[in-house]
Amino acid sequence: MAQLPDRMKFGVFLGPFHRVGENPTLALDRDMELVQWLDYLGYDEAWIGEHHSAGWEIVASPEVFIAAAAQHTKYIKLGTGVVSLPYHHPLMVADRMVQLDHMTHGRVLFGVGPGALPGDAYMMGIPHEVQRERMDEALGIILRLFTENEPITYKSDWFELRDAVIQLKPFQKPYMPVAVASVQTPAGVILAGKYGASVLTITVPRDPSAGPSDLQGLWAIAEESAETHGQKMNRDDWRLVLPVHLAETKKEALEDARMGAGRYLREYSEGTNGRKAGFSGPLEKVIEHMDDNGSWIIGTPDDCVAGIKKLAERSGGFGGFLVQTVDWAPREKMLRSYELLARYVMPQFQGTAVSTAASNKWAKDHQESLAAGRVRAISRAKESYAQSRG
Repeated sequence: MAQLPDRMKFGVFLGPFHRVGENPTLALDRDMELVQWLDYLGYDEAWIGEHHSAGWEIVASPEVFIAAAAQHTKYIKLGTGVVSLPYHHPLMVADRMVQLDHMTHGRVLFGVGPGALPGDAYMMGIPHEVQRERMDEALGIILRLFTENEPITYKSDWFELRDAVIQLKPFQKPYMPVAVASVQTPAGVILAGKYGASVLTITVPRDPSAGPSDLQGLWAIAEESAETHGQKMNRDDWRLVLPVHLAETKKEALEDARMGAGRYLREYSEGTNGRKAGFSGPLEKVIEHMDDNGSWIIGTPDDCVAGIKKLAERSGGFGGFLVQTVDWAPREKMLRSYELLARYVMPQFQGTAVSTAASNKWAKDHQESLAAGRVRAISRAKESYAQSRG
């Protein structure tokens, strides 16, 4: 039986993904506009990525983006989705995150990963084979810097600390929520279990020939790792990430994103990053294929509700749903999609429509007696008026 919280968290995982050839300044402006719109609509979180190559995911520093977004929003929590730990000295990462934690008054979330794009690591001379172990090593040091007051001396083959302490401790205690990115290998969930962190699971596998991700299997590995290290995992903090586009009708949603979705898969996922092709049909049919096999949710709010419930069954239950934001439809259509999700999907998983539905049901169940009372009241008012005129 799937376990879902009383109030599921909703947000976005903003790579971002912008097609090569368009104005990058305007693209970044739209990303900021989107986060402001999500804040207005009541979304819980926005996670911002870090990438340095390939031309589509053009935010190099999620911390810089978060600092700017914090000045233009009031409520939404802002996370690094993710900081690629092997690219940075751990002391610098710890200092930047703590500063953001204070500047946002506790609205920051700390997502970490090994680095997703092979071009990034290659340009920095980092062997791909060591990225995950360096992520593990860096996260352990960062958490020590967050919590320990004694100076830390540590020497690695890629960084060194000498009597290191950070000047500020985190605003959130003992530190801001930590999440580890996980795609298809067990590495991310093993690390999350080791440190008692939450998990950000990208549900669409990089290799479609391997079939859908074994979500329940990944969670079992996380719990096993947590038990080994004296930690405890919490399903309510497990976030699943999936591309979504909604409209008033399924046909409209498909047409909104048809060409943009095809280009995203063919030009970026497959053509740039070398993702194995899972569909050999024409570009304009990509969107139906990805929707039919459950990799994306394209349709109406009801389709989205059904898709989230299917994810719950596949995973055994989770606590956060993040839309993997792909810039694949006109701006006004994308903003409308997020509004539809906020108005009609989120209430189904947050309990916000339960009381209004109960009140409506009560009124329907009592409509005969209530209507009769209204008729009697009107009759009495007429009689009173007639008597006063008598």
